[in-house]
Amino acid sequence: MAFNPSIVDLEALDKNEKTGLYQFVATLPDQSKVRLFMSKNPKWKLEDVNRLLNNPCPICRKDYYCKCMERHMGSLEASAIEQLGEQ
Repeated sequence: MAFNPSIVDLEALDKNEKTGLYQFVATLPDQSKVRLFMSKNPKWKLEDVNRLLNNPCPICRKDYYCKCMERHMGSLEASAIEQLGEQ
C-alpha cells in the first residue's frame, strides 16, 4: 500500500514576517504530527519537513528520526496550501 500523506489539521506555531518564514504543525490521518517550514514570497512554498516523535513513522515504523517525510514533500505541500486556503 502506497503512503499518500494528507493533512487533517494545520496549526500555526511561529512566523517571521521579515523573512517570510512560517512554522506549522500538521496532523496526519493516523495522528502522526509533522513540523512544516514554509515560506511565503508571494506564494506558499514548503522548505522543509520534520516528523515529530509522538508516533512511529507511518512509512518505516521507526521510533526515531528518519527522512521518510522528505520524500513526500510535494503532496504535503499541496495539502498544506489547500488547508491554508480554507483558513
